[in-house]
Amino acid sequence: MIRTEALDRLPVRTAVPALRRALDDRGVAVLCAPPGTGKTTLVPLVLAGLTGAGPVRRVVVAEPRRIAARAAARRMAWLLGEQPGGRIGFTVRGERVVGRDTMVEVVTTGVLLQRLQRDQELAGVDVVIIDECHERHLDADTVAAFLLDVREAIRPDLRLVAASATTDAEGWARLLGDAPVVEAEGVSYPVEVVWAPPARPVKPPHGMRVDPALLTHVAATVRRALAEREGDVLCFLPGVGEIARVAGQLAGVDAGVLQVHGRAPAAVQDAALAGSSEGRRVVLATSVAESSLTVPGVRVVVDSGLAREPRTDHARGLSALTTVRASQAAGRQRAGRAGREAAGAVYRCWDQAEDGRLARFPAPEIKVADLAAFALQAACWGDPDASSLALLDPPPAGAMGAAREVLEAIGAVDEAGRVTERGVRMSRLGLHPRLARALLDGASEAGARRAAEVVALLSEEPPREYGDDLAAALRTARRGQDGYAGRWKQEVRRLSSQVSGGGALEHRSDDAVVGLVAALAFPERVARARGDGAFLMVSGTGAELRDGSRLRSAPWLAVAVADRPSHAASARVRLAAVVDEPTALLAAGHLRVRGEEVRWVDGEVVARSVDRVGAVELAVRPLKQPDPELVRGALVEGLRREGLGLLRWTRDSEQFRLRLAFLHRVLGAPWPDVSDEALLAEPGAWLEPELSRARRRSDLGRIDAGQALRRLLPWATGEAVRLDELAPERIEVPSGSRIRVEYGGEQPVLAVKLQELFGLSETPTAAGVPVLVHLLSPAGRPAAVTADLASFWQDGYKAVRAELRGRYPKHPWPEDPATVQATRYTSARLKRQSSP
Repeated sequence: MIRTEALDRLPVRTAVPALRRALDDRGVAVLCAPPGTGKTTLVPLVLAGLTGAGPVRRVVVAEPRRIAARAAARRMAWLLGEQPGGRIGFTVRGERVVGRDTMVEVVTTGVLLQRLQRDQELAGVDVVIIDECHERHLDADTVAAFLLDVREAIRPDLRLVAASATTDAEGWARLLGDAPVVEAEGVSYPVEVVWAPPARPVKPPHGMRVDPALLTHVAATVRRALAEREGDVLCFLPGVGEIARVAGQLAGVDAGVLQVHGRAPAAVQDAALAGSSEGRRVVLATSVAESSLTVPGVRVVVDSGLAREPRTDHARGLSALTTVRASQAAGRQRAGRAGREAAGAVYRCWDQAEDGRLARFPAPEIKVADLAAFALQAACWGDPDASSLALLDPPPAGAMGAAREVLEAIGAVDEAGRVTERGVRMSRLGLHPRLARALLDGASEAGARRAAEVVALLSEEPPREYGDDLAAALRTARRGQDGYAGRWKQEVRRLSSQVSGGGALEHRSDDAVVGLVAALAFPERVARARGDGAFLMVSGTGAELRDGSRLRSAPWLAVAVADRPSHAASARVRLAAVVDEPTALLAAGHLRVRGEEVRWVDGEVVARSVDRVGAVELAVRPLKQPDPELVRGALVEGLRREGLGLLRWTRDSEQFRLRLAFLHRVLGAPWPDVSDEALLAEPGAWLEPELSRARRRSDLGRIDAGQALRRLLPWATGEAVRLDELAPERIEVPSGSRIRVEYGGEQPVLAVKLQELFGLSETPTAAGVPVLVHLLSPAGRPAAVTADLASFWQDGYKAVRAELRGRYPKHPWPEDPATVQATRYTSARLKRQSSP
């Protein structure tokens, strides 16, 4: 029996007529409705014609998380008075509950991606709803792009709704071709904000680590909220580990404590979402409860202010979730949970002054995540660089380049980026491409079942209590009875059914198989011991094991999970397997290089014959007669690393370079750019043949830099002969002295004793630029500075004369310097020289 009364109470019902009109007119729409209004449950039922109005259509609802997909299906089935599997069904990875009569199917965005790759027409589907699109998960962005392609090319009748829990819908409306935006008013009660920062500063999050002091404070704030407020408490924490720690610190509170996250058993999830009439509850949840789920009975929210987002260090080959400060938008979503059913309160565990400094929105996943899976999906779709996909944000070029390298290395795409048959098979396994490679190749080496067991461990990281030894974690999962072990066994069954392989290594131990499969998944993270628990991965990143780890004595490791805190030089290994050298070389063989290496190391050219796997050197011997081209390359590397000071620079050569720099700045071409960047960009243009003759650092020190720079003069145009005219090294002054011009500043500088300029009214120039004249006293000390001698003689000389004539009485100080002979001598010597 349809629960009509419950359906009528859902606020989104007032927006349904406008949504229907938008879909009838345009076929696309953006629906904005706050959490708790029924957009996830009522709208699909209405569009499917299951509430008694409108034509019957088949609707697919795409949710970002498995927990949300199951919950939405159960809620819709309850509203129809049914159980999931009838007219309402759901499909998530490893679980499918649908029937012949299913009209509304709730799936994860990952499942919908797989379905689109197999059947671009989505035969039999009339409407697709992408729920919680404001969260900007990569799968949701990709699904939307693919669906827009389908509508444009083959299914213009396919109706598409982007459903968002926020009113920031302009981007989605533009993406869907200026789609109508339909807004539903939510029932929202006042929420009081209580700022509850820790009494003492806590360490900011880094990697996966959260300061235990903050978690203790969050637990204390939950206790405070229970004492000060009525109703259930919903506490937001970044991850499963933090939820478990806070739950442990809440032992003894007068309330039931529930832990809600993607790994929680279905019974716990159902209990949290069903509400309770038996006393108060504390629900500890990840961001899954921000908008995807409605938790009834909540009057108070305690917000830790933290969230988990994916981050990828492409240079080091490390990808992991990392703890970040939650955005302002997330804070508003979380706070709103306290005002769904009545007035409530939110306790924010940070200072009010910090709030304005938080990011406005979470980073779109496409901007920060590992894009290997996305790149494979795009290649399978026929658009390897994703340039034609309608995306709110384009994928970063660097991340796409790194993803392409991974896919090419594992055989998923060819050199042109086109998907291979192997790549298509990988894309249909529902795994990250690295894990798909490990499953396929591992099955042929160790058997389908054993490879599937290891890959299932790698696809969902085991709980911390399983330890950092992947082989030991495998044995724990096999005999385990906890929620993780149950999900692991289900995934093993799914993966085993999709691959085959007799297994050449089935006689090998579990440890050997685990190491092989982990190394196949992460060949760049194969690492060799450096001693005392330290390892070097073939990617070049250092890695360290925790004290007490039994893996510390291993000669080689396959590192499955590692993170690198921002302050640390090495990555911290969280999960790894022991491998032997042959296995390491088998997995990372594409990174093996044998040959001559000539490099600049610690200030000198080092020539060696090297057998290496990435950064890990297997065998090294010195080279007596290295390739001259490699030596030249090493010397250039040294110049770029340590600078042009490796060459011989005299005062004259330094001044010559400054003269050229002045002419380039003032006149431009053909006068050369002699900046460090320009000279190091093309060293062969001015340092040959000396550079090719050099063999070591000392040889560079014998190259006369000034003479080398002369090769850059514009000889071909004939301008080179004008160098001394345009930028003279010295200028002859009226006294007969030839004074050096300094070219280091904005204007050339001529520093000369004042008496040597008597009679000179025009300021000297260089390339048309007036020289800045530093007028010196007879002792060589600055007396005045001018770029206009005529004005100085007229306006400034009188004051300088008055100041200096008493200090230097033996020197001439005429009232009219234009009528007196310039001199570098005293008055007496000048008289002796002029007398017969």
